[in-house]
Amino acid sequence: MTNEALNAYKQNTVLTATPEELTLMLYEGAIRFMNIAKYSIENKDYEKAHSSLIRAQDIIMELNTTLNMDYEISHNLRKLYNFIYERLVDANIRKDIKAIDDALEITSDMRDTWKEVIKQIRLKVYQNK
Repeated sequence: MTNEALNAYKQNTVLTATPEELTLMLYEGAIRFMNIAKYSIENKDYEKAHSSLIRAQDIIMELNTTLNMDYEISHNLRKLYNFIYERLVDANIRKDIKAIDDALEITSDMRDTWKEVIKQIRLKVYQNK
């Protein structure tokens, strides 16, 4: 697959995704960038670690700012997102793998929970057909 075809595929995937799928994509992107940052720190590629951590921070900030604060769960999610963001900033300042691991653990748990939510939504929709 050419780079142009891959970009077109990615763009189409995002444009046709449900809001639930977009949220899952954001979690997966944040996790991917955290893993890249860890690998980069381990290999002393601090520039790549920095850019990967910035991208992970941006994703977490996007998840945080799009919360609907009319719901109690959003307040709890905001606290988690703020904690993750702070750990990523610490990781970037100190090039600290432990801080990335802290953020990665919570983000991975949130992603896994979100996958289960999507599965339950799809099951409910399927049962109602």
